Amino acid sequence: MKKESRTVRYDRELQLEAYCFQGITQPFPNHIHEYYVIGLVEQGERTLLCKNISYTIQRGNLILFNPGDSHSCAQKSQGTFSYRGLNLSKSLMLKLSEDITGRRELPVFTENVLSRTEPACYFRLLHQAIMEHSGEFDREENLYLMLSCLLEEYVQVLSPKICENYPQEVGQVCSFIRQHYREHLCLEQLCQCAGLSKSTLLRAFTKSMGITPYRYLQSVRIEKAKEFLEHGSSLLETAIQTGFSDQSHFTNTFHALIGLTPGAYRKIFQIPKDSFNE
Repeated sequence: MKKESRTVRYDRELQLEAYCFQGITQPFPNHIHEYYVIGLVEQGERTLLCKNISYTIQRGNLILFNPGDSHSCAQKSQGTFSYRGLNLSKSLMLKLSEDITGRRELPVFTENVLSRTEPACYFRLLHQAIMEHSGEFDREENLYLMLSCLLEEYVQVLSPKICENYPQEVGQVCSFIRQHYREHLCLEQLCQCAGLSKSTLLRAFTKSMGITPYRYLQSVRIEKAKEFLEHGSSLLETAIQTGFSDQSHFTNTFHALIGLTPGAYRKIFQIPKDSFNE
């Protein structure tokens, strides 16, 4: 059986992350990201649960996640899974969307799984160019061609403020978690913040966000941890600064949600070598 490999590159000119997971079997629990994800399935078959809708994804499918889309996936059958992905921050997507559409609005993908060949073709060319670190012109061109296809057919547009149009109590809890993610939080604190009972808060939060408050806290901590690692912080320091009980807990959570160890992720930002094969 072919050994698994996980390769990541940060494109400093385009300001996005590109990664390639080959031959993996790891399941990913339900979680969210605060950035856009565009991915392409190269091999294998998985069950994807996105916003409580179940999909079977397979070779050739293009996967689209908006910031805040809850999702999980696991092997559907025996064998391994190979996947290429791009992570785009909301600020980058806002800039690109304005360049392409003339509107300064964050796009919202209306479909999560596509079978269209045209955007997938541009995706392959873009991803290959990033991984091989070919000319910036080539990379930027394919990025715009791919997004032009997607924005034209699979997007509704919302302003940045409307994109966070959650029920007031849930929004208060999200803000509280983002402000206090370093601390030891408990459900009672969140209930006091929202003025709701535990059962009511859990139902309201999960319905609005697609994940539980605890999983949201984990997601926020991991996003903050990525920022520390990008600036070269040690694993122990990062774990402490992001509220994890210990380095082992941090490493396990990071790997579960991102698919890489924190050390592997940190290495892609070290100069001059900005790629890492795990």
